[in-house]
Order: sequence, then structure tokens, then C-alpha cells
Amino acid sequence: MTKERIILGIDPGTTIMGFGLIKVVNKKMEFLQLNELQLSKYDNHYQKLKLIFERTIELIETHHPDEIAIEAPFFGKNVQSMLKLGRAQGVAMAAGLSRDIPITEYEPKKIKMAITGNGNASKEQVAKMLQQLLGLKELPKNLDSTDGLAAAVCHFFNSGKIVAGKSYSGWDAFVKQNEERIKK
Repeated sequence: MTKERIILGIDPGTTIMGFGLIKVVNKKMEFLQLNELQLSKYDNHYQKLKLIFERTIELIETHHPDEIAIEAPFFGKNVQSMLKLGRAQGVAMAAGLSRDIPITEYEPKKIKMAITGNGNASKEQVAKMLQQLLGLKELPKNLDSTDGLAAAVCHFFNSGKIVAGKSYSGWDAFVKQNEERIKK
């Protein structure tokens, strides 16, 4: 019996949201799509969040992913950037959770390690390795889309393994794993 699933990988951002899709047939992955949502032309942060949510829902309704892998925000020096990135990730997660799609977060170093074997690999190294793994003819100009694709491939490589990141199968699971965040 053929076992098939689709994984949507998302690299959240408020300037560019990258995403990639792979199909897994039995234990072999196939490239479906990679692209990006350009948000730099919008000044309003809330408009950007709305567009991220809507695009994620559109991807879900078009491709019917079975799972979503999302890059976790990394801790930088700029608190405002971190807050905006967390919001972008949150609305993408909310879109998946609203459709009861399991979500797994991966730290950027874990994604790079899964793809290249080096947790400190550059975006270019990750993109080149994905090009080889999936037989991509050419790479996009911006590498945010390959970062999204990398999250999906990382999830495929980690399927069946215990993952250090958090995984949510729906709102109930999210609430149970994050009870300290709930205001009473």
C-alpha cells in the first residue's frame, strides 16, 4: 500500500515569507513547489500579518498538506525584530492549527544540520544541497523560499524521530503544552 503525505515548510518573515512543499511517497521525497510572499511593499505590520495568514490558508486549501514544519525564530539582538518575527510565525501557525494540521517547529541550526550536516551552514549552502537532493533546475534569487523548503525536508528527515522542538496537533494540544501562557 502506498503511503503518501505532503509537508509544507514555512520560513516566516515580515519582509519575505518563504515556503516550500514536498510530497513523500513511501519513504521517498518529491519536490512540489517553492515560492515566497513579498511583504516589503506593505508598511502596515498588521496588514502583513493578515497576508501571511491568508497565504498560508491558500496554500493549505490548494495543496492539502498533512503536516507543517516551521522555522522557529532565532534570538537576535533586536527585540522589536524578534517580536515581529514571532507574530509572523504565530499567524502562520494559527492558519495551520485552524485546519487541524500538525505543526512542528525547528530551530534554524537544526534545519541547517539536517540538510547540510553543518548547523552553521550559510543560506547558499543549504540551497545548493536542496538543489542536489531534490534535483532543482535552478535556485531562486531570494533564498527565503529555499529556507521554507529546507524546513519541510528537515521534517521529512526527522519523521519518526523524537524531535526537540514543539509539535502541536491542534489548539487543544497547544493549550496543554503552553498552560503557563494562558491568562486566567
